[in-house]
Parts: sequence; C-alpha cells; structure tokens
Amino acid sequence: MTPFQYLKKTEKKRMDELFSLLKFASVSAKAEHKKDIAACARWLKDHLKQVGFKSKVYPTKGHPLVYAEYFVDKKLPTVLYYGHYDVQPPEPLDLWKTAPFKPQIRGGCIYARGANDNKGQVFTHIKGLESVLKTSGTLPVNVKMLIEGEEEVHSANLPIFIRKNRKLLKSDIVVVSDTAQFGRNLPAVTFGLRGIASVEVYVYGPNRDVHSGSFGGAIANPVNVLCSMVGQLHDKDGHITIPGFYKDARPVGKFERAQFARLPYKAKDYMKSLGLSALHGEKGYSTFERSWARPTCDVNGITGGYQGEGAKTIIPSYASCKITMRLVPNQDPKDICNRIEKYLQKIAPKSVKVKVEKHGGAKGVVVPTEGPWLEAAARAIKTGFGVEPVFMKEGGSIPIVVDFKEILGLDTLLIGFGQNDDNIHSPNERFRVTDFERGCRTAAALPTELAGVKI
Repeated sequence: MTPFQYLKKTEKKRMDELFSLLKFASVSAKAEHKKDIAACARWLKDHLKQVGFKSKVYPTKGHPLVYAEYFVDKKLPTVLYYGHYDVQPPEPLDLWKTAPFKPQIRGGCIYARGANDNKGQVFTHIKGLESVLKTSGTLPVNVKMLIEGEEEVHSANLPIFIRKNRKLLKSDIVVVSDTAQFGRNLPAVTFGLRGIASVEVYVYGPNRDVHSGSFGGAIANPVNVLCSMVGQLHDKDGHITIPGFYKDARPVGKFERAQFARLPYKAKDYMKSLGLSALHGEKGYSTFERSWARPTCDVNGITGGYQGEGAKTIIPSYASCKITMRLVPNQDPKDICNRIEKYLQKIAPKSVKVKVEKHGGAKGVVVPTEGPWLEAAARAIKTGFGVEPVFMKEGGSIPIVVDFKEILGLDTLLIGFGQNDDNIHSPNERFRVTDFERGCRTAAALPTELAGVKI
C-alpha cells in the first residue's frame, strides 16, 4: 500500500480525528479557556504517540507546548515541523452560521475556529507523516515536531524554550504551514515574510476638555495636530518620509520581480474584491511589490474627543493613534521605532506634548531562493496538488520564523494549504476539504523529497 492509498483508505477516520481536535476551545487569549488549552495539548501528545512518535507536553509560564520526534539515522536530514494549536477568540458569535467549536462540513468546506489557522494545516503534516510511517514502517528523514499554544498571543514563551533547548531542536530545515495558496487551485511556496514594528502615539493639549467657543482658535487641538502629523508620514508619491526609514531596507530583487510577474493578476478584479475604484501606494512599484516586498507605515486606529450621539463642542485634551510599520529584510524594528519617535517629536508643534510608546516587533525574513530545500518543497507540492506551485511572498509576519533563524540558524519552508478567503481570525473560518486532502498528500510526499537533500 502506498501513502496515498493509505490516505484514501483512512479518509473518514482522518476527518473524524480532525473534528476531535477542532472541538477544543483552545483560545489562548482568554484565561477561561486554560483547561481547554491544556486538554488540547494532551490530546495532541497522545495522538502523536498513537501515530508512532515519542511525544511530550512541556509546560511554560503560559500555555504548554507539544514536542514529538521520530529518529531514524543521524546521516539523514532532520526536519523540524512547527505549528500552533491555539486559536483566535471566536467573537462575534452571532455572525457564525454554526457554533465555532462544533465543526461541520458545509458546501465542501470544514467550518470551525482553527479549521485553517492552524489546527487543520498542522494536522495535514501529522496525517501525511503517518501515511508514510504506516505503509513503510519508518520515515525517510528524522522528524521533530513543535506545536505551541501561544502563537495567537505573540508566542511569548516559545523563544525562551528554543534558547534553552537548542540541542533538542537541532535540525536542518524547518517546515511551517501557516500561510496560504496564491489562489484557488494554485499552490505556492512562500519565500518571504515582512516584519513589523508597532508604536502608539499620544498628543496632549489642555489639561482637560475645554469649550470650543471659549478656547477654539487660541490653543492647539490635539486631534487636528495628530491628523496633521499623520499626514506628514508620507509624501505625494506614497514614499514614507521618516528620515532614514529606508536606509537598511532590502531592495526588491530581480528574482522577486520575475516571480511576481508570473502570477495571474488583474487590477480590476483586485479592486472589485475590495470594493475600491482605484489603487494607492508607493509610486514605481506593482501591487505585489507594495504589499509583499516594500515597507509600509499605516495608522490602524485613531482616538480623540467626543464620539457619542449628538454634538459636544469641545477642544479635546488629547488624541492618540496606533501605527504599525511592515518591514522588509535588514530593517530592525527597534531602529524603526526610534526613528518614527524622533520624527514625530520633531514635527510636533510646541503647543502640544507628544509621547510615543514603542512596542517593538519582528524582523522580515527571506528563505534562500536558490538551493535544494525550496526545490524539494516545490516537487512535493506538485505531487500533492497535481500542478506546479508558484513562488510568492506574503505581507504578514510570523515572528517565530525569525527566532528559528537567529537562535537555531535554520531556514524555513513556508508551505500554505489554505486560501486567503478562508476567514481566518473571522467568523465562519473554514478549510476546504479538497485543500485539506491535497495538503495531506503534499505532506506525505515532502519527507521523501527532503530526504534527497544533501546535508
């Protein structure tokens, strides 16, 4: 029996097992779900043991993580699989068509919180490895698996665990499936992610809200000032004006431009999907270059003054906004936070006080685009999906990928099986059954392809 035949034979059993995993309300952001998190970790540990792995739950100062391994021969490559079993809060509950932790197949999709992000994608690798193990009695590579319970709350304790367990986690390559395909029936290997830097800006004026008739025109309005300052973060060409912001930014490379140009794209369809009549961004760059390979600076929310029903004629005492900056490789989050703070302090009028809270962030990453690991991943995807994958980048961030590189010295293969419209972090999260199955087949083919890489 081949691994693919095993997957076909166990189709119903695999879906039942996935449903069991999805039923755990493993919401890491809420203390009320601590027991659900712990129970989910134990279930994963036990399931991995049934598959044939040595498995263990490691406690942390927060939620536990699950580690498993299958050792074959030190001469073979060692692959470290990473994923997370915690999920986002499901609210608003009234927008779910079915309960978030009662999985259901509807219209060819598995609906549940975590169906895609990340339980479903992690489970494809567990089942793919199982299909190889059960049909051949062994694996063609050494496997280590690390599944954490705090990814949705910024993985505070995982870097600590990695630093303390370098020997335990020693590997040759990392595999992560927490990204997406480029489009329906068009799988992808993601070779880069942007980083992120985050700040919160406060502008203070009078020591209290004051009457706009009595004081308007004589003192600075913090909301007006903040809006003016935000307006000075970009020039007319969409270029970020923070001095030195682009100093270390890696330029868009020839390989990236060539890969992006191969991707099917129509501006009209892109705008229609977002309800827009025009696009906007840094002059001289394409849509994919802007959203995947160039840094950004965006206000995520702004607060100030009266916002209740009716009118209230005041000059607010303060205003604030949250700003995130997506970074490209070589940019350092701390440096960028320091630069925006210095710039905002410089352009602020003396009539207000400005405070910038810096929240740090994560660096951008790029997987080497030349070499056997990426080629092996592409071959496995072609086997699993039946079509050649495209190579793309994503504009989001997976901070732990940076830790794997900086602490363990490991590159990461980013292989996503979901779709961008699978509603991750939103009500009615889903994972198409066909994508789950193709993910399992790809995961079954991947170990053999990686085994051929010379180390």
